[in-house]
Amino acid sequence: MRVGVVGASGYTGGELLRILAQHPEVEVVAATSREYAGRPIHHVHFNLRGHYRGLRFEKLDVSRLSEKVDAAFLALPHGVSLHLVPQLLEVGVLVVDLSADYRLKNPESYSKWYGYEHPYPDLLEKSVYGLPELHREELRGARLIAVPGCNATAAIFASAPLAASGLLAEPRILVDVKAGSSEHGSKPARGSHHPEREGAIRPYSPGGHRHQAEVEQELSRLVGREFRVSLVPHAVSSVRGVLASAHAWIDGEASFAEVWRSFVSLYRGERFVRLIHSTTPPGIPDPKYVAGSNYVDVGLAVDQALGRATGFAAIDNLVRGAAGQAVQAFNIAAGFPEDTGLGIPPLHPV
Repeated sequence: MRVGVVGASGYTGGELLRILAQHPEVEVVAATSREYAGRPIHHVHFNLRGHYRGLRFEKLDVSRLSEKVDAAFLALPHGVSLHLVPQLLEVGVLVVDLSADYRLKNPESYSKWYGYEHPYPDLLEKSVYGLPELHREELRGARLIAVPGCNATAAIFASAPLAASGLLAEPRILVDVKAGSSEHGSKPARGSHHPEREGAIRPYSPGGHRHQAEVEQELSRLVGREFRVSLVPHAVSSVRGVLASAHAWIDGEASFAEVWRSFVSLYRGERFVRLIHSTTPPGIPDPKYVAGSNYVDVGLAVDQALGRATGFAAIDNLVRGAAGQAVQAFNIAAGFPEDTGLGIPPLHPV
């Protein structure tokens, strides 16, 4: 398939290009960037020098792009994809949107969390939330994929088995997230610039982070009733990685083994989910051991004395939390083997 990457000069765009460079079923024929139009790919992504000979960044021209590609990956800021998506769908392009513009099914959620009224509620109904482990069948043949946010991805993997276990005292989970600086993109701002984050451990949006709307949506769908989630992210000094710790109160005196069965049941056989048992190294998931890969490491701790269970999930925010997950969902939609182009093992040390 001929594919294009829109917004290809950022960190996520660069990771899409890195993964697609080794995908045997696609050819990247377009990479757009307003700032670097006319420059070769390696002018921005020097790590890709030698992989995209002859391909240069170009300005976004929807008509020209739609004539060149069968599928488009949109690595654009929230709000920017909003009107581009229907234009591409109208001419038959498969759209993989990495922004938040089509993730939430309830149009009213956009007014609350993103500050705008969603103009295409019909497309919200048609979009498929691009988390393959929960939406694999819906993704087959999908034309609009809404790739989950990185914090939401880690939070869902950590909390879904708890929500589905039937062992919680109430349908409510508190998720603590630690996130690396690349989560905020390649354009530095005062709060996200790495020199300002180095050595810091700082919560942000502690009164309610917009990714919790995604987690609530997915957990509610999974258990068939309303599920409430509070999500508090923290900026830490690592460059890559997200670690989510999902805390819940268990009903009665459920043991580790009883809760663990729900994790095994939900993730058994999943190609990119690695269950980390407390008795095997490293014992608890750590983003250090998934860096550069599409894996998610999932673990569990149970404090029986207090009736508290905590699910853990570690991901690389730029791969499993963005570009890798986008390609995994795209593979399913396009009919390719799910792991095509994604077999890279994690890097170590990083």
